[in-house]
Amino acid sequence: MFKGFYNLTSGMLSQGRRLDVVSNNMTNISTAGYKADRYTDSTFQDVLISRVGNKNKAVSTEMGMESYILAPSVLYTDYTQGSLEETGLPLDFAIEGEGFFAISRDGEIGYTRAGSFTLDDNNILCLAGQGQVLDREGQPIQLRTDKIYVDKTGAIFTETGRTYLGALGLYTFPDTGELERNDRGLFVGDGAALAEGGYIIHHRRVERSNVNMVQEMVSMMSTQRALQSAAQMSKIYDAVMTRDTTELGRM
Repeated sequence: MFKGFYNLTSGMLSQGRRLDVVSNNMTNISTAGYKADRYTDSTFQDVLISRVGNKNKAVSTEMGMESYILAPSVLYTDYTQGSLEETGLPLDFAIEGEGFFAISRDGEIGYTRAGSFTLDDNNILCLAGQGQVLDREGQPIQLRTDKIYVDKTGAIFTETGRTYLGALGLYTFPDTGELERNDRGLFVGDGAALAEGGYIIHHRRVERSNVNMVQEMVSMMSTQRALQSAAQMSKIYDAVMTRDTTELGRM
């Protein structure tokens, strides 16, 4: 009798979750290296709906298949390449292709595509508010100056004299679908390996977010309409059930 409430409530919960994901993507549209989240939902297994007579319950007529509660299925991250923006800043780096920069803080390592770095008080290359950038040996990178030249592999040299200073570490994973985003916005997971190729490091550039504003706006509007429709239908369903229950009580 009340299955409509389950359908509508699950729809509202699912659309609310989708709206949260879309809102977070839009909030981070200007965050360098940000990768958009995608939300998918699914229904419970379809069931066969049949109709029976009011008096003779032995004979039923098949009416078709129907699905019930809508439930969250998968929240995954879209790792497609973002556009590269030239900044001219000496400690900005962008990755074209696969791979992540490794960031270490308090012994914990996270991975990111954001390459807008700075130097701390000890001249260690770091990502502001996140931690130290690691090299190909998993060690912090110390630079005596920001007057540097960086080749396409991430090797760092002095701008004059081309003295070797270190190299940016670039790491890949066998399955990026296993990565999780932590509370600092960095990706964490097992199986990181030093990238051997398939990438280009662009100096004085950063990778922009891969969020498509138009796509997110369309998704937000359609989600809001679906949420409002489910809420309105729930009110109507409640009014109908209240009326029928009241009339049944009078009888």
